[in-house]
Amino acid sequence: MAAVIFDTMDATRCPLCGEQNRCAMEVARETGEPQPPCWCMATDFRNAPLAAVPQQMRGKACICARCAAGTPGGS
Repeated sequence: MAAVIFDTMDATRCPLCGEQNRCAMEVARETGEPQPPCWCMATDFRNAPLAAVPQQMRGKACICARCAAGTPGGS
């Protein structure tokens, strides 16, 4: 799986496929408004291709639910 190349980092987009990652923690950070628990808290990441996340994006942008399941989208 090839990672999506970004000119600038967007923490709301998956670094693997470029789709919206819908990260509640990022929304809370951006808005200062509390959010319900993020989808990722109940997700099984065993099939996620985490090694494919570009080094510069690790720890800075969440992957999306499809990539976490091992079935990437794409844009």
